[in-house]
Amino acid sequence: MRVQTQPLKVQAGRSGLRRRLSVIVLLMSVLLAAAGCQQQPGPQAPRAGTPGHIFVINLENKRYDRVWGSGSAAPYLAGTLRSQGVLLSNYYGISHNSLPNYLAQISGQPPNSSTEHDCHTYSPFESSGVDSEGRLQGEGCVFPAQVPTLAGQLSQAGKTWRGYMEDMGSPCQHPALAAEDGHVKATPDDQYGTRHNPFVYFRSITSTADCAKNVVNFAALQRDLRSVDTTRNLSYITPNLCHDGHDSPCADGTSGGLPTADDWLKRQVPAILASPAFRQDGMLVITFDEADGGAVGPATGVAGGTGGGKVGALVLSPFAAAGTTSELPYNHYSLLASVEDIFSLPRLAGAGEPGVNAFGADVYRAH
Repeated sequence: MRVQTQPLKVQAGRSGLRRRLSVIVLLMSVLLAAAGCQQQPGPQAPRAGTPGHIFVINLENKRYDRVWGSGSAAPYLAGTLRSQGVLLSNYYGISHNSLPNYLAQISGQPPNSSTEHDCHTYSPFESSGVDSEGRLQGEGCVFPAQVPTLAGQLSQAGKTWRGYMEDMGSPCQHPALAAEDGHVKATPDDQYGTRHNPFVYFRSITSTADCAKNVVNFAALQRDLRSVDTTRNLSYITPNLCHDGHDSPCADGTSGGLPTADDWLKRQVPAILASPAFRQDGMLVITFDEADGGAVGPATGVAGGTGGGKVGALVLSPFAAAGTTSELPYNHYSLLASVEDIFSLPRLAGAGEPGVNAFGADVYRAH
C-alpha cells in the first residue's frame, strides 16, 4: 500500500506545482498588461538633425488673427496641425499683392510696380542695375537669365526641386513674353493662377528643359511621395485659386475662402506627413502670401520688410517640437534664407540682407 501511495503523492505535488506556476504566470501577464496600459507613449521627442526634404504650401490673403486666433475658420490648420508643429507668430509677407511674395521666396528679389500689380502683362524686366545685395533694380515681370533662383542653386548643388501647380494645364505653363496673362481670373474648368507660380518669371528657368521637367501639375506629387528617392529636396506646392482660399465664392460654384483651403489641407497634408521622405528628414512649411484687406505689419524692424502684413507660418518636422511657438521675426526672405542654409547655399538678394532671420534653435529642437 505504501509503495502504491508514494507515487500518487509525488504526482499530486507536481500537478499542484504546475497549477501554482500557471496562476503566477497569468498574474504576471495581467500586471504587465496593466502597466503597459498605464504607460502609453506620449508624443515623440524631436530627433536631432536638420531637414533634407522641404515642402512649402502657400495659401492666400489671410491675416494672422483670422487664421490662428480663436474661432478660426480653419480648425484643421489652426488646431490639428498647429498641435503638431511650431507656429511662427511673427511671420510677415513682404508686399501686396500676391506675386512679390512668391518671387521673394525663391529668389529674394524685391517688389516693383509691375509685380505689385501681379503682372497682368507678362512683360520683360527692364533693368537699371544691381545693388550690393544682388537685387535687380528696374521694372518688369520676367527676370533676365542672369538673375539666380533657389531652383538654380539646388540644381547646381546636385539637389532636386519641383513646383507643383494645381490646375496648370501643361508643364511650365506661362504666357508668351509681353502678352496678356490669360490666367488672372479663374474659370469653372481652370483655376490656375500664373502669379502664384514664381518659377515661370525667371528666364533662367523657363529657357531650360528644367522648367517642363520640374514645374508640373500638382497631381504629380502623389507619385513623387512614394519613396525617398522620388521625393524632391524642395517640393513647392501651389493650390488652385479656390483651394488656396483666394476666391470666395469660387468659379466652380463652391463656397471658397478659408474653410475651403482648410478642407483642402485636410485632404492633402496627411499624405505628405506619412511619406517616407518626410518621416525620414522632412520639413513642411504652411504660410500665406499676404494679409487680406491691404493690412500691413507694424514697424517691427524685420529685415526685408513687413509690407505684406502679419500672416504667420506653421513648421512641421520630425526635428521640431510639437505645439510650440516662436516669436522671432520672420518674413518670406527668411523662408528662402532657411532653405539655403539647410543646403549650404549662398543667400540670394533679400535673403542675404543683414538681420534676416533663418530658422534656428527656436524651430529645430534637439533631444
